[in-house]
Amino acid sequence: MSTVQPSLQQQVHALYSEHHGWLFGWLRKKLSCPQSAADVAQDTFVRIIASRDALFGLREPRAFLSTTAKRLLLDRARRQVLERSYLAELALLADSLPGAPSPEETLMAVQALEQISNALQHLSSKPREAFLLHYLEELPQAVVAAQLKVSTRMVQKYLVQALLACRQACPAMTA
Repeated sequence: MSTVQPSLQQQVHALYSEHHGWLFGWLRKKLSCPQSAADVAQDTFVRIIASRDALFGLREPRAFLSTTAKRLLLDRARRQVLERSYLAELALLADSLPGAPSPEETLMAVQALEQISNALQHLSSKPREAFLLHYLEELPQAVVAAQLKVSTRMVQKYLVQALLACRQACPAMTA
């Protein structure tokens, strides 16, 4: 009698049925907010479904789920930092400009920031870190190089790599 490999749908269903409650409880303790915990739990399973190959050979489902959820929480935190930075800049500009940006302009800026965040997320850690340190924290390239323990020339290459990724991710930049 041969054993049949369960389909991806069956694997996802089993993973969800057996571990969603645990993941939700774990996230609820971490986040202290049931709505955010539900969102992240749902996003965790969506990411796993989107990856397709993630379930093959899965031995420690809770470790896998918690790692995926932690990465999603980091993504959310990065996005919130970008949003806060943008809103802080808007507040500073609002004081110096005669008119505030329209809701459409604000939406476009937030969408552009999300596209940039997604582009940076797909980079390796050093180009992403170089971009954030140089453009968000406004550190000179030499200081970024010292923090990353690379040459200034390498920081320049990292910045070009990050800017190209941002340009590809943001259709408005290529127009």
